[in-house]
Amino acid sequence: MSVQGMNHFTVLSDDLEATRKFYCDLLGFEVGDRPNFQFPGYWLWVGDQPILHVIHRSQLHEHRAGVIDHMAFTATDLPATVVKLDNAKVKWELRRLPAESVRGGTWQLFFDDPHGGKVEFDFDKDEPAPAGFAG
Repeated sequence: MSVQGMNHFTVLSDDLEATRKFYCDLLGFEVGDRPNFQFPGYWLWVGDQPILHVIHRSQLHEHRAGVIDHMAFTATDLPATVVKLDNAKVKWELRRLPAESVRGGTWQLFFDDPHGGKVEFDFDKDEPAPAGFAG
């Protein structure tokens, strides 16, 4: 057996529409084909890849993250992404990897989805900092 790559993440939601709006309307994912499962949910796609499976649960556990800390995605246009998050009143944290590290200078933007799932967007080191960022 050998791993060939990451296939998808699954997140649980007690409000499918709020989760769809967050990932699709705010972050640009798209609802795509999904097998005819016996439970409600969405497969959210980026390009030709289904990368996020959202499954409905009527009640979520109090401890939302479980053993998975966060999901990370490669993204573009850091300044516009921060403006979108600010406009949606989504709190975020921005970090930059040290220049001498393996992915030196990569911008890491962290924020939570509507149900407490931590999301990371990674931006190229050459992207400009968001307006007003002093980090």
